[in-house]
Amino acid sequence: MGSDMRRSPFRRPIILLLCAVLLGAGGIAAGMWLQSARNTGVVGVQLSPADVGFAQDMSVHHEQAVLIAQTLPRDVDPQIRVIADQIVAAQTSEIATMRGWLNLFDEPFTTARPMQWMHGSDHVMSEQGGAPMPGTASTSEITRLAGLHGADAESLFLQLMIRHHQGGVEMAEAAIHAVASEPIRRVARGMIRDQSNEIAVMTALLGARDANPLPHP
Repeated sequence: MGSDMRRSPFRRPIILLLCAVLLGAGGIAAGMWLQSARNTGVVGVQLSPADVGFAQDMSVHHEQAVLIAQTLPRDVDPQIRVIADQIVAAQTSEIATMRGWLNLFDEPFTTARPMQWMHGSDHVMSEQGGAPMPGTASTSEITRLAGLHGADAESLFLQLMIRHHQGGVEMAEAAIHAVASEPIRRVARGMIRDQSNEIAVMTALLGARDANPLPHP
């Protein structure tokens, strides 16, 4: 039993790292399928506007999740730190995969009109030329997180990341119906599964700190 207790602090990071590696491998496999299909001239491998828009916008959405996780101070509960590190590993891998698809098809990594693939051309655009991405944090919220420590930082991090994941799940659910590529659809399903699981874990941790999730518009 003593040996098991000594090993326990290392188990969770290793398991989470393996999950991130497997997720990245799934995305790479999808990218290899797209490359092979394109090289052999398989019909229907050109990315649709929705495929491109989803990859562009979800990459940017993921970048903010990585930023929030990296902004979390180090002096927090190790369990919270592990969750943040897992999010950095998994979403960095997914960014690389999605931008690999975009690069493969000579598409830009970002667009001047974000979220058009999800909302359509009739959706009200923001001042920046696109619809706001669901669940994203404001600059002031991230700045506030950077100035907090301990339990206060833990609660705000969990609140921001739960809302951010809810927005990511919303985007991935829309992608399942909008995109044309089955490999991209499979990756979107994986995002829904993994981020929904993380939402459940983070919501429980937030409740243990007597705090509530932020409203999700």
